[in-house]
Amino acid sequence: MLTTLFRIFLSEDTEIVTPIEKNYHDIQLTIDTAAASVGRDPREVLLVAVSKTVGVAVIEEATRLGIHDFGENRTKVLLEKQQGFPNERWHFIGHIQTNKLKEVVGRAILIHSVASKHALEVINTLALARGVCQSVLIEANVSGEASKDGATPAEVPGLLEYASTRAGIEVKGLMTMAPMLLSHHDDTARSTFAALRELRDNLVPVFSGSDNISLNELSMGMSDDFGAAILEGATIIRIGRRLWS
Repeated sequence: MLTTLFRIFLSEDTEIVTPIEKNYHDIQLTIDTAAASVGRDPREVLLVAVSKTVGVAVIEEATRLGIHDFGENRTKVLLEKQQGFPNERWHFIGHIQTNKLKEVVGRAILIHSVASKHALEVINTLALARGVCQSVLIEANVSGEASKDGATPAEVPGLLEYASTRAGIEVKGLMTMAPMLLSHHDDTARSTFAALRELRDNLVPVFSGSDNISLNELSMGMSDDFGAAILEGATIIRIGRRLWS
């Protein structure tokens, strides 16, 4: 049970009192270790807590621990939780249904999963009507898995070109999901993350003159593979089960 209290003493001045706090400490340790091993500042990595499986009490505990970015994959649930926690930062990380975008444009701090010109156009129209500039990421399917959403790497430049002429959109970077790990020694995830970073690095000079294309963010890495993602330059990791279980 998440509410069961216990105590683990990691050092004389570190006391962990709940399962979520222990999990959060372990995640932070992995972030610190992975970042240090490649000469990165761990503060460059933003943890987005995927909160789709947890309720109000758990989110309250997470905020007390210092977590303030949460990700939801259903627009209705995002709105409900945002109303309950209006001071936190809410990310939309799910598959985009363009008829549901009206529920998140101007409300989500970042939409992670944009993969078509149609979605960009709908976001742009809604954002301009609401007097906002919506931050988005372009989702790229760099692994080539048929089961994964996202634009192909060859399609990404066209999406960025299209977005560059839309005043209601700011593209902050790219997002991807790695294939499911087959074993703890599987390096497929890391090669997928490296491919996204390389794609981003190749596109940066192409769009360096665009006012609304920055490409600073790489949203990649989840519960099973976020350490590998950090090694390859992730700036945003999306963690659910590893935090709450």
